[in-house]
Amino acid sequence: MFITMNRIPVNPAYAELFEQNFRERARLVDRMPGFIRNLVLRPQKPDQPYVVMTFWESEQHFKNWVESPEFKQGHARSGTLPREVFMGHSSLETFEVFTDSAALEATTS
Repeated sequence: MFITMNRIPVNPAYAELFEQNFRERARLVDRMPGFIRNLVLRPQKPDQPYVVMTFWESEQHFKNWVESPEFKQGHARSGTLPREVFMGHSSLETFEVFTDSAALEATTS
């Protein structure tokens, strides 16, 4: 499994607008081959970023999404948010899962 974490610093005064934008997202990623799940994490402290996590069957599935027309279409709305929403640039981190407690439980049950 391959996971991405996009850390997005959001101005607390615009948190509601940012969250509304995600609630009304196009959901194009949901139909992509290899896509598993999307989580959007709200920070507990105003100086921490939101974290958008996507779960994929493989890194190649994620790359296919990023290179797709659906990716461009799905991200077009985020460009309509005022610059004041963001307190800096987002930071994308990528990970490969090497152990998963849920998967281990499933195989030992």
